[in-house]
Amino acid sequence: MTSHVPNEARVIPLRPQATRPQATRQGATRPGVRPAASPVPPERRPPTAREPLWRDLVGDVLRRERLEQERTLKEVAEAARISMPYLSEVERGRKEASSEVLAAAAGALGLGLGDLLARAQGELIRLTSRHTGAGAGRGTSGARFDGMCLAA
Repeated sequence: MTSHVPNEARVIPLRPQATRPQATRQGATRPGVRPAASPVPPERRPPTAREPLWRDLVGDVLRRERLEQERTLKEVAEAARISMPYLSEVERGRKEASSEVLAAAAGALGLGLGDLLARAQGELIRLTSRHTGAGAGRGTSGARFDGMCLAA
């Protein structure tokens, strides 16, 4: 004896929604389900600025430095004693590398861990000040971006 349970998730809205009935897959409305809000056209939506991820910033700095030195991924990975596929994933921001891995990659490029993180922080300030309208200098971006926090 098997009981068939539909593969549907129950959605609990966080905000009140418009009063238009919500259609199910068959086109009917379900009792007890709040209607969905009508979609806002893209031209009327406020611009949403997504802050960059730390792993993306660090990866960009590593890749940029490696390319400026005209070194291959294989050369840097061997010097850092990191697998080439893993270093590639770190450079592309797909892996959240440990501080040991970041220090090894930075060292293979002739940088200290502090240099790598400072460059990533500078990139973060530059990118976020573009979205917030603040200046790009350290004191002009506000206390919000005036430091670093890493979690491992």
